[in-house]
Amino acid sequence: MNRWTVVVGAIMIQLALGAIYAWSAFTTPLQGTATNPSHYSFSKTETQAIFSAGLATFALVMILAGRLQQKIAPRTVAVLGGILLGAGYVSAGFTGASFIGKLLTIGIVGGAGIGFAYVVPIAVGVRWFPDKKGLLSGLAVAGFGFGALIWIMLASPPAILGIRGLINVQNGVYTIANVDRVFTIYGIIFLVLIVLGSLVMTNPPEGFKPPGYAPLSSEDKKSRPKESSDYSSGDMLRTWQFYAIWSMFMFGTLTGLMVIGNVQNFAKDLNYGFQGHGFTATQASDFAVIGAAICLPILNGIGRIVWGTSSDKIGTKRALMFMFLLQGIMTLTFFFTTVNEYLFYLVGALIGFNFGGNLALFPPTTADFFGNKNLGANYGLVFTAYGVGGSIGPILAGMVQDFNLSFLYAFIPASLLCFLAAIMAFVIRTPRMRED
Repeated sequence: MNRWTVVVGAIMIQLALGAIYAWSAFTTPLQGTATNPSHYSFSKTETQAIFSAGLATFALVMILAGRLQQKIAPRTVAVLGGILLGAGYVSAGFTGASFIGKLLTIGIVGGAGIGFAYVVPIAVGVRWFPDKKGLLSGLAVAGFGFGALIWIMLASPPAILGIRGLINVQNGVYTIANVDRVFTIYGIIFLVLIVLGSLVMTNPPEGFKPPGYAPLSSEDKKSRPKESSDYSSGDMLRTWQFYAIWSMFMFGTLTGLMVIGNVQNFAKDLNYGFQGHGFTATQASDFAVIGAAICLPILNGIGRIVWGTSSDKIGTKRALMFMFLLQGIMTLTFFFTTVNEYLFYLVGALIGFNFGGNLALFPPTTADFFGNKNLGANYGLVFTAYGVGGSIGPILAGMVQDFNLSFLYAFIPASLLCFLAAIMAFVIRTPRMRED
């Protein structure tokens, strides 16, 4: 099989999984606004709790999925994920204004589906591309970022484009019938995309190496003297490097998902958003959708490819250090961007660009530090950091809003954690493998 067909299948799967990053399209309809009330009336914390539950379930299920895809056909695991994600969204369309219903269907069932499907393209792809781990990881997960663009634009494009989205106000109100119908439509689309992409999710023959591939450089051989000694999950957990990598991933996830989950709420905030700086409510809404639906998702997808490719050129350690430094600066700056829509777009896009780097850099980092053989299981454990960060960040920002506090109470701690992660990336060293 041509190994590039695996990349095509991976992108199809990840486009569907990017649904989780499109959640900001549903926050306003579920919460309602003064100008467009809703039949749902969820609080900001409740909408972020659904988002965070999906992220946490996604990360936890990935541990099981990483182990499962080593025992059964990877395509089977991916199809299972597609069925769960599709069923979660379709079922959400029948839960009405129930917060618990949306939490269980989208957050738990849908999140589990993403967890099963997500690890397969990465684990399979790295085996087909041992010579281009960074590029493969970037391409494989780029669809995850670009998917948000598609699903947000399909649901609620900005008014200035003159396009009618699937979510629309009826008689001045966000109705349950309209919004729930979108969940059902999305569930069907996600199922079809994932099943089609899963058809090419097969591992290469044992011992496969691309033409001209040299497994280890001379520098690698000094710190990793025995290529066959790939770390098992148990051995990996006994290294301090695992906990350093886990912490960095958690810090980056907390920051990026905090912004992704709340970018529209921040832009529309009466005190700190655009209206607080003299813009109208309509302008604030358009700026919010453009930032959340176009700028941030596009750069999120591009960032996965760029940062993944850069790791093949300069190494994962340096790529991580530069990414976290830039993210810390951008997160601290973001609070001051609502004075100008173009500044808001630029900084929001760069935050998405850097966040995308986390998903592209940590798979090859895990492979570089602990080997390719058990990458599916090992990365599943590393990925629990995503669930923890994704639970803390969005809910923190949601609570800040519900208590009418400044967004700086969320942005400053997140920025400091990014600077700490940059320092950790600078000092971490590849573990020496134990002699058998």
